[in-house]
Amino acid sequence: MSYIPFPNVSPEIISLDIFGMTLALRWYALAYIAGLLVGWKLIEAAIRTPRLWPAAPVMTSEQLERLLTWVIAGVIIGGRLGYVVFYQPGYYWQNPMLILRVWQGGMSFHGGFLGVVFAGLLFCWHEKIPMLSTGDMMAMVAPVGLLLGRIANFINAELWGRPTNMPWGVAFPGDAAQLCPGVTGICARHPSQIYEALLEGLLLGALVLLAVWRGGWLDRPGRVMGMFIAGYGLARFLVEFVRQPDAQFAGDGNPLGLAWQVHGWGLTQGQALSLPMVAVGLWFLLRARPE
Repeated sequence: MSYIPFPNVSPEIISLDIFGMTLALRWYALAYIAGLLVGWKLIEAAIRTPRLWPAAPVMTSEQLERLLTWVIAGVIIGGRLGYVVFYQPGYYWQNPMLILRVWQGGMSFHGGFLGVVFAGLLFCWHEKIPMLSTGDMMAMVAPVGLLLGRIANFINAELWGRPTNMPWGVAFPGDAAQLCPGVTGICARHPSQIYEALLEGLLLGALVLLAVWRGGWLDRPGRVMGMFIAGYGLARFLVEFVRQPDAQFAGDGNPLGLAWQVHGWGLTQGQALSLPMVAVGLWFLLRARPE
């Protein structure tokens, strides 16, 4: 069977021992930082481009800097709480103090998305700026963070896909090599992180940026946001078909890891959380009106 060996890349960029403590900069953390900084600069460029706006830009550069702080808090708090509630509520109910150990992993995009939405709504209310147009700006840059984050997931050898015999299957290390029933020797898997990076990050990001910078979509507040929400939901729903189900859902009698089942048909947890995003995104697209 042909496959691609997992590249020899450490999850840690640099590690230092300081006064008996180990401090490490990881690719995953760098992906978050870079995504936020690139997104900040893209929105700043849009604010300074009058032709994109039917009237005045939605916010000032000073307000954008304050928004960045709110978004960072929303991503971290929402992403962590989303993972706890959506994926391992029983475990963290018994070990509540572990919720604070964000550095040990466990973040949910859907939770982070809700956290950013909540933070954005509070910010708009506090600053008295239009919510839909602010949402468009945030949606315009979100694919950048998704692209970098999914690549970091690949480097971390996490969130891998189901076993495959396709020539681009990757032989992931660790637990991924131990969970292939009936397979002897090398267990190759779909690089589902790369699929998501290409669909949610590169493709969706290109479409959203083209809509803003070439299509003039900011003239209808909420339209860019709807495109992103529906696009992400659809991309994630499709990738779930080849993504390894979460361990807490998969087991004997449920090899596909379906979290929601009716008469033999069902959805994974990721698909169940993505379908409402598609519906909400389409609703925003259909209701968008010129300013």
